[in-house]
Amino acid sequence: MSAATGLLRSRLSVAPEPSPPVSAWCGRVDTMERFDKAALSALQPCDFRNESSLASTLETLLFFTALIITVPIGLYFTTKSYVFEGAFGMSNRDGYFYAAIAAVVAVHVVLALFVYVAWNKGSRQWREGKQY
Repeated sequence: MSAATGLLRSRLSVAPEPSPPVSAWCGRVDTMERFDKAALSALQPCDFRNESSLASTLETLLFFTALIITVPIGLYFTTKSYVFEGAFGMSNRDGYFYAAIAAVVAVHVVLALFVYVAWNKGSRQWREGKQY
């Protein structure tokens, strides 16, 4: 029993080795000797394209945010006043209904356009990153 107690005390007195610190900046690792090659190859090196890529992504996001707010609202009131009630001579109630349908279709078109642009930008950036 004393051997087990001594073994337990010796294990408790030894501090565990800390895990290697991983730097959040650019995916670099401070102590690389603990990682195998597969883990190191998964980390991307830092380059200046990341900043322009982030700015481009934010510009795209802000652009489509503005589109998704303004296009359906503007289309709703424009189609209600000028198209459905003005040109087609529909009643006020029918104008609301068809203008709402036009606004919902506009939201879906803007969302589909956003997905298309984001997909193409992402695949282009991925291809450019693979070349280096």
